Amino acid sequence: MHVIAAKKFSPSRRFILGALPASFLLSTTALGGLFAQEAASSQEAQPAEPEGQEFSFDLLTERMRAMAAEPFEPPSTDLPGPFGELDYDGYRHIQFNTEKARWAEEGDQFRVHAFHPGWLYKERVDLFEVIDGVARPFDFGFDDFRYQGPVEGIEDEGAEFPGVVGFRLNYPLNRPGFLDELISFVGASYFRALGRDNFYGLSARGLAINTGLSSSEEFPRFSQFYLERPQPGQRNVVLYAALDSQSVTGAFRFDIRPGEETQIEVTARLFLRADIEQLGIAPMTSMFLYAETNRSDFDDYRPQVHDSNGLAIRRADGDRFWRALNNPPRLGSSYFAETNPRGFGLFQRDRDFAQYQDAEAHYERRPSLLIEPIGDWGAGHVRLVEIPSDQEVNDNIVAFWIPEQPALAGEEREYRYLMRWGALDVDETLDIAHVLETRTGHGGVSGIENAPDLRKFVVDFQGGMLGRVEAGNEDVEPVVTVSGGEIASLVLKKVDDTDIWRLVIDVSVTGGQAIELVGHVRGFGQKLTETWLYQWMGE
Repeated sequence: MHVIAAKKFSPSRRFILGALPASFLLSTTALGGLFAQEAASSQEAQPAEPEGQEFSFDLLTERMRAMAAEPFEPPSTDLPGPFGELDYDGYRHIQFNTEKARWAEEGDQFRVHAFHPGWLYKERVDLFEVIDGVARPFDFGFDDFRYQGPVEGIEDEGAEFPGVVGFRLNYPLNRPGFLDELISFVGASYFRALGRDNFYGLSARGLAINTGLSSSEEFPRFSQFYLERPQPGQRNVVLYAALDSQSVTGAFRFDIRPGEETQIEVTARLFLRADIEQLGIAPMTSMFLYAETNRSDFDDYRPQVHDSNGLAIRRADGDRFWRALNNPPRLGSSYFAETNPRGFGLFQRDRDFAQYQDAEAHYERRPSLLIEPIGDWGAGHVRLVEIPSDQEVNDNIVAFWIPEQPALAGEEREYRYLMRWGALDVDETLDIAHVLETRTGHGGVSGIENAPDLRKFVVDFQGGMLGRVEAGNEDVEPVVTVSGGEIASLVLKKVDDTDIWRLVIDVSVTGGQAIELVGHVRGFGQKLTETWLYQWMGE
């Protein structure tokens, strides 16, 4: 982190992007600019080009700095005519006409599409194209969209064009000649990106303010976007966004590089209007409904349902943490103290179709997201929030960085980080075993009646040096600590004919008290596995 020159939380809150099924977002290709071009003279064959404005990241930064000294003006959510009354069914029948995509000239790698306002999306945004340091508004209208089914003809009812609420970029990500969706920005400061062969899953945000606290959460929004037009054949794209809310303004820069893993280098310059109780940097939201830890709570043919199954933390000293995710009976929160972490993110490690058996959602193809800080972020915490959920359309997992330094009115801060989206593999260069699975169930010995207060936790570690150790080797041992309960038994054993070692922990628990578990395996004078962490709550 660099300093640059001078109400009640609702656990049932659905995060904006999480409320839309992935298949709907993939098919809804609406986008456009808020500002209409000035009408051309009747003698002119073509509309006059709108007057441009000089643009740079530094100019945007200065504007957002000045705006922070002014009172916040909430965006309008009033849409003209029938567009303000659109429900889900009507909204999904409005699609961007892909034949009208911008940046579609020969040699262009990227395409710009737009999202139409309506239903949940009523806060319109301004979109600009930047060429040679000059920004001009994108010009979108009714002709850029298809209105079908129950909304056919809605554009002819006399209302003005309602503007746009976001956009997406398409790119030949998976094979030449076919333009796949790469990244979308729509709703507050939410956005989602894909690596090669991914389906949409978790989302990112520009900023999180007071998430998971007793006070009301604040949702900053990207109000303006500036898209630098790439040169023909260029394989990265740069865009900028203006962020605004009651407590903060910001200037963001995104350098997007598609690939096997899509990388986005982010620079966020923040200007605080007011003190912020909890400032969340590089936030991400995901969904965890059930897996091996809570499979019995859901009557469903699918073995697992989740977009992510663990929080990974890469510490400054090179140590690796894996916090298995949970769908708790009540709001759960975990803080992990770090100084200059190498990375943190929400991962989807299970990559086999058989682990999900969902031929439509394809959870095995949801991307992981790793945040790698650039520069000195200092001391702080990675916070994980887990919200009870009974439906897979709810994004109930949130993770972000909280700087130790209090966020005070008048401050200016800059954070830089690299986002890595994709099917991020386990890093095998460290030669340590990774957490393969986490399972829970009633504790004790199978086949007999056991004490009701016993809970069993089973952790499988796979690979690395440990995977090559012979079964029964007495040089390896488990290291486990439990808070909120007592260890009743502890067993470490290699699974026959595999490179998996299984750690089995029986814990005596008391009622609905939350317990925290931490464990790893060591041997030969060194740590042989990631550190496994888990939080369990009774009903």
